[in-house]
Amino acid sequence: MKNFKNKVAAITGAGSGIGQQLAVLLAKQGCHLSLSDVNEQGLAQTVDLLKDSNVRVTIKKVDVSKLEQMREWAAETVRDHGSVNMIFNNAGVALGSTVEGASYEELEWIVGINFWGVVYGTKEFLPLIKQTGDGHIINISSLFGLTAQPTQSAYNATKFAVRGFTESLRQELDLENCGVSALSVHPGGIRTNIANNAKMNDSMRTLGMNPEKSARAFNKLLRCPPEEAARQILGAVQKDKRRLLIGNDAKTLDLIQRIVPTGYQKVTAWATKLGKKRG
Repeated sequence: MKNFKNKVAAITGAGSGIGQQLAVLLAKQGCHLSLSDVNEQGLAQTVDLLKDSNVRVTIKKVDVSKLEQMREWAAETVRDHGSVNMIFNNAGVALGSTVEGASYEELEWIVGINFWGVVYGTKEFLPLIKQTGDGHIINISSLFGLTAQPTQSAYNATKFAVRGFTESLRQELDLENCGVSALSVHPGGIRTNIANNAKMNDSMRTLGMNPEKSARAFNKLLRCPPEEAARQILGAVQKDKRRLLIGNDAKTLDLIQRIVPTGYQKVTAWATKLGKKRG
């Protein structure tokens, strides 16, 4: 896909952050938009940013963890726009907890949004995108889909799963030669609300970590503007890349993991202990 003019893109989590900026940049390039988010106020803000654009924009409140809602949204997208070329499975949440301390309800919550949301978005939109013969599946994993971190086991699990799911999908699409491709995106610290909206439970204290301080410290690491992340994602789609690392933090940790595939865990644990002492 060399350009986005008169294409149709569906975006989850379009009410803020990367999803919102993807909508803004795509609209500037003449791409029509089907936007969803669980946050209707955020969706309204995105629509306001698009008021001067010359493209068709539709919105829908969608919980990506609910199959029927995703199925209905996909059908409405084609009904309202005539076709759909891209799905950006961008919606995501975070959970800070030890493995032992995470409740099953918390695990089901994060897996439902971060993994099943991507699965539903891919499977419901893929047959519709194939009908155009010119499309793309863009799934947002994370830096934490490349390396694991303490207190992020659930988030790691979902983002590693997104990576594996997307890389397998890409190979199947290559074999089919159907005109549709797939991209796995691994952002580092992007300046979004994910840390502010994360669930943090008290099990972190068993590791000597304060949930509130950890959230504030993580926020300080979110340096890359979401509009820059969106720009790089669209560039990767146009270049038909298989994987995109966003930010020097993602690129550095990916390199370390490649050099010392298991040794990086000791480095991470050491850095975490050092951070606690300084905190």
